[in-house]
Amino acid sequence: MQLRVLGCYGGYPHNGVGTSSYLLTSGDFHLLLDCGSGALLALEKVLDPLQLNAVLLTHYHHDHTADVGVLQYEWQLGSTQRSQAELPIYGHTADPLNFGALTWPHATIGRPYDPTQPIQIGPFTITFLATHHPVPAYAPRITETATGATLAFTADTAAFSGLTTWATGADVLLADTNFFADHQGTAWHLTSTQAGKLAQQAGVSRLLLTHLPQVGDLQQLKAEAQSAAGTGTRVEVVQAGSIYNI
Repeated sequence: MQLRVLGCYGGYPHNGVGTSSYLLTSGDFHLLLDCGSGALLALEKVLDPLQLNAVLLTHYHHDHTADVGVLQYEWQLGSTQRSQAELPIYGHTADPLNFGALTWPHATIGRPYDPTQPIQIGPFTITFLATHHPVPAYAPRITETATGATLAFTADTAAFSGLTTWATGADVLLADTNFFADHQGTAWHLTSTQAGKLAQQAGVSRLLLTHLPQVGDLQQLKAEAQSAAGTGTRVEVVQAGSIYNI
């Protein structure tokens, strides 16, 4: 399984880099994980968007879904050969209005997932954990069925105890790390130290920090997370275009 980062900022794009979006590839199957601002332009550099096999959305905040509409238009109007007649976009149904918008005639079709049950999307087996966020959001744990390789993606979440059990045994933890260690006040995202501590408690050997802040020294963010994670975990700050083999 290969993870390619298309966008990695939280909230809004910055310095030419978009918000949360990732391409997961297994063999010739391509799954787009979230579809934030700038996702389509970044995707076009590495894959014809009409060759996507599926899209999975963790929740409906704009920094995770901003490019869904233009992706639908490309599937409606694009002239290259499609991988299939309609692109399935998997989303939860706790927000019926946004889920309904995932279907666009002759282009995309919304596919509901029940976060209490595992689903199969091509070569991936996926389970979910409800996160702590102002809107319904679900963290996917994605396993490549043939190899057992597992990516745990926190989606957007505040820290809570259930994350540790959910992340245990994953090969890679992709963690929403929007705040530095000294963040004060309401936090609907993880701090650097919370992300590092989660990796340490879950026994994860590789931690990727994403949903990054636009302001501040990202090397400091990494150092704070590494200090909390300890020597058993390798911590990296993702960058647009980075590729990770899992």
